[in-house]
Amino acid sequence: MTAMVDLAFLLITFFMLTTSLDKPAAMDIAMPDKSKKDTESVLIDENRTATFILGDGRFIWYHGDFKTPLASSQTLADIEKTLPQVVAQLKIKIGTMPNTKDMIVLIKPSTEARAKDVIRTIDELKQQNIKRYLIGKTREEEEKQLLASIH
Repeated sequence: MTAMVDLAFLLITFFMLTTSLDKPAAMDIAMPDKSKKDTESVLIDENRTATFILGDGRFIWYHGDFKTPLASSQTLADIEKTLPQVVAQLKIKIGTMPNTKDMIVLIKPSTEARAKDVIRTIDELKQQNIKRYLIGKTREEEEKQLLASIH
């Protein structure tokens, strides 16, 4: 009987020492330093930037500056169905432009956006190997354009 108990403890000890527990997977997010009071704007080449304004499961996008975009969406698009194609097309277009490095994506969730819309967008950017993206606030005119596209 003691041999069975000894064997059981040996097996338990063996499995405890050799089994690794699942490590939680976390997303790395670089946040600005709150101690710095820099009010200077960072200038980014508009040829490199693409902006996605997220709504309730849908989005609009533009390449470059909001007021004078190099390209933009004409209609509201579905995040699940259309986002992969739009990201791939913009990545190719930005990659072939002269004097550009890699693509920078600005993700701007509107008041209509859901958390899963932001997560789905980030997941798609990671799948397409886009390393530079920012999550920011929508400007009033961007929010108005999104709402106008919905109605």
